[in-house]
Order: sequence, then structure tokens, then C-alpha cells
Amino acid sequence: MPYNTSAIPPRKEPTGQTQLPLSRVKKIINQDPDVHMCSNNAAFVITLAAEMFIQHLAEESNTQAKLERKPRRNIQYKDVANAVSHQDNLEFLEDIVPKTTPFKKIKGSAQATQARLRGEKVPEPTTLASPQAATPAANGHGSSLIFNGQGSAFTVPLRIDEREDPNEQLELEMRQASGTRNGDVSMSG
Repeated sequence: MPYNTSAIPPRKEPTGQTQLPLSRVKKIINQDPDVHMCSNNAAFVITLAAEMFIQHLAEESNTQAKLERKPRRNIQYKDVANAVSHQDNLEFLEDIVPKTTPFKKIKGSAQATQARLRGEKVPEPTTLASPQAATPAANGHGSSLIFNGQGSAFTVPLRIDEREDPNEQLELEMRQASGTRNGDVSMSG
């Protein structure tokens, strides 16, 4: 016997009942520390608004699924992410529903970033060959030149000893970036 996979049509007229459970919506509302008390009428309206929002998001996602080369009837995560990125009124969800990227691409960009931080030469972004090793500086520690796009560069000593305090490393990098010796900023003006 086939399953019933037909879509439930949206309601045309208000019935006084919600499809989302009102008691759970009330529990979610009560979790907010800023809300001290919420009437039943307010919870009902919030539940209806949540239903309308879910319906809008589903419709936009369905539109994105139908815009592909091979239109589908089922909505996937990538359809929701595309709807969020293409609709201005859903822009606030970009952090919650990000677009997915292939693992190979993320792994390649992470390796390139790590190689850049170690001071190694990074190949072009299209191909990821094994980078060359960094040359140690005169003090025995590796260092790398980092350009800020303006033509000036500053050196960042590479951490060889992992037991070094990260705060000291950060302070050292900030002092080198600002060009001051003690980390003090000139306040004259």
C-alpha cells in the first residue's frame, strides 16, 4: 500500500485551532528570561505567526527546488539555504541556515591558510600542491612575512613550542603589527 505523500493544503479561513502544539509554544515563550507572563491570546497569535512563517519558508524553498535543472517535488536542505540566500526578507537566517560547501574545498582552503601562516609559499587557489617548507630566521625560529595589501609587511614569528602562552603570542603579533616596542600607543594628536 503506497504512503500518503500528498501535501496538506494551507488553511483558507481561521478555525481557532493551530497545527503547532500551543503548549510547546508556551513553554518556548516561558524560556525567554525577558518574558514574565504571556496571555493565552498572545501565545495563540505567536503560534499562528510561527505557522505562517514556516509556510512561507517552505513555499520559498519549494520554489528554489523547482528552479533547478531537474525540478524536484521534495525539499532538501540546499533548497532552504538557497531560499534564505536569495530572499531579502529571509536574510536574518543566513547564520542559522548557511549554504553548504564540499569538504574538499574547506580542507583545501584550510591547508592553504595553514601554509600561509607557517610562511610557506602557497600555490594558486585552483591547485593545491604541497607547499615548500619555510626557512628559519636567524634566531632559529621560523618567521613569515605578511603583506597587508598596501605594500608594507610585518613579520610574525612562528610558534615552534606549542606550550607557549597564546596570549603572549597574540600580544607579540599586535605589537609587531602596530610597529611599537612596548605595545604602547602614542596618544598625542
